[in-house]
Amino acid sequence: MNHRGAIVALGAACFAYVTAETIPVGLLPEIASGLRVSEADVGLLLTSYALVAGLTTIPLTALTMRVPRHVLLAVTLGIFATAQLVAAFAPTFLILALSRLICAVAHGVFWSTVAPVAARLAPAGQAGKATAMVFLGNSLALVLGVPLGTALGQWLGWRVALLVLAGIGVACVAALLLVLPKLPPLPHDLATRAGAQLRNSVRIARSGSVAVVCLLTLAIVVGHFAAYTYVAPLVRRDAGLEGGGLSLVLLGYGAAGLLGNWLVGRWVDRRPRPLLTTLISAIVVSLALLVPVLGPVPTVVAILVWGGAFTALPVVLQTTIMRVAPRARESASAVYVVAFQVGIGGGAFVGERMVSNGLLAWLPVLAALLALSAGVVVLLARQTFPSHAPHHDETDDHVLAHA
Repeated sequence: MNHRGAIVALGAACFAYVTAETIPVGLLPEIASGLRVSEADVGLLLTSYALVAGLTTIPLTALTMRVPRHVLLAVTLGIFATAQLVAAFAPTFLILALSRLICAVAHGVFWSTVAPVAARLAPAGQAGKATAMVFLGNSLALVLGVPLGTALGQWLGWRVALLVLAGIGVACVAALLLVLPKLPPLPHDLATRAGAQLRNSVRIARSGSVAVVCLLTLAIVVGHFAAYTYVAPLVRRDAGLEGGGLSLVLLGYGAAGLLGNWLVGRWVDRRPRPLLTTLISAIVVSLALLVPVLGPVPTVVAILVWGGAFTALPVVLQTTIMRVAPRARESASAVYVVAFQVGIGGGAFVGERMVSNGLLAWLPVLAALLALSAGVVVLLARQTFPSHAPHHDETDDHVLAHA
């Protein structure tokens, strides 16, 4: 694959963003103690982050469509690094929260741009493979970033962990400036005003195939995060594991995601519907195994299958979004990012409400039913999810990228 260095740099940027977004979960007691606020207040950092990212992604993506892609990615990583630096030295919880919200503003633009850029860097017919390679950074964040960041924060303090993230952000900016080729806006984006881009984004959100992918994404992500947010008490109930044992299970979850991403990258450009139905089926079965209390071994196996299947799923969905909207990839990706962020926030809220009402055991049931409904949509929407993906819709952007 051409531009391997650029693909690696984009993957490193994904690693930084995912680690930073989720690290407050691991350092929640330390941050609360250091800033003298409640742990519930610190928990709001994740909800507010998802809310701001969801609200700003579409308009900011529309406003930045005429910015060269390599410049835009470097700027979003620069904002990320600055936000982490401000957070590391935040004297109050308010400053910390504001720094997180600034990062969230750049978050949506980054995620709506990174996959289309990976597709432009890939040879014709390998956009999905390039996306899978970039998204390995997401899995590495779960396997290494969050556990190591949490351990570092518990050892040397949460501010040190954020300083390290700021340093990683600066390194990513430097790497992107060095290895990412110049990627000017596509001609039709350059010729379209920001207001028209925004209207186009709204129109794209209403279009059949994009709407199908986003509604499917919303359903499965709500279910996933409703259950995954409370994976620790589920594993404790089903397998009797906590402390080091729980950490090993979660590490295995992330490692399974790495394997899932790698396997999906080999097939996503050729067989989208069989691949998607296989992943969704694996999610449904693994969640169903978490409904009864079956003991340590079945529970751990179910968690590993769940991690491998769900972590690979966004690669297929992101590739589908770019395939069904070949001339508006950034706009369609922005709509997809919003659906994903709403799913994260909505899932965490639904999970909290169910657990507060003593319905922990029903979380896997809800997640499995929502995933099953998404699988039915895949089987019915054959035009959106074909058995064999055509490659002709990638040609235009591929030519433009190498012109």
